[in-house]
Amino acid sequence: MKRTLYIPDELWEQLNNYLQEHPQENVSSVVQVALKDKLRPRNGARLLELAGIVKNAPPDASTSTNENYLQ
Repeated sequence: MKRTLYIPDELWEQLNNYLQEHPQENVSSVVQVALKDKLRPRNGARLLELAGIVKNAPPDASTSTNENYLQ
C-alpha cells in the first residue's frame, strides 16, 4: 500500500544526510522504524524499578493515573 506524506524541506535534508551516512537504509526503512518506535506501547514498570522508586509496578505504570503502587 502506498501513502503520500508531507515532509518539510529541512527534515528531508536531514533524512538525506542520514541516508548518505547509512547507505544500507532507504527512506521507507527509516520511516517504518521511526513509526514503530513512536507507536509502540510504553512499559513504565521497568523504568520505575530501575529508578528504585517502586517494586513490582504494573506494566501500564507510565500511563496509569492510579498511584497506589507508589506507597
